[in-house]
Amino acid sequence: MTQDEQQIRALIDHWMKASSAGDTAKVLALMADDALFLVAGKKPFGKEEFAETNKKMKDVKLEAKSEIREIQIAGDWAWCRSDIDVTSTSPGEQPVHRAGPVMTIFRKKPDGSWVLFRDANLLTTEPA
Repeated sequence: MTQDEQQIRALIDHWMKASSAGDTAKVLALMADDALFLVAGKKPFGKEEFAETNKKMKDVKLEAKSEIREIQIAGDWAWCRSDIDVTSTSPGEQPVHRAGPVMTIFRKKPDGSWVLFRDANLLTTEPA
């Protein structure tokens, strides 16, 4: 496994742990300023909307995990295909379980670190 692949795997692991811990600042630091997210039923949105949505979810408990299926690296660009499993529980509500495939594009910064650049997920709600 190359150093770049190790860094991308670590980024994904940090993202999942920070998401589960509700650490939005850490998640935001793992993405490019011009990051773009594509999810079913919504227009593509960027880092600012991502942050606003997470502020509204500050009381929601998340349990998130990712299983990487493949990573391909081409110079300063990489893509990763993975399966994500997320359970969210709002105060006083039943848990909502969503899972599905995700395709993520990463970009290497001039300092050699990687950030999420584009993310498209096909998560669907499943029985909790």
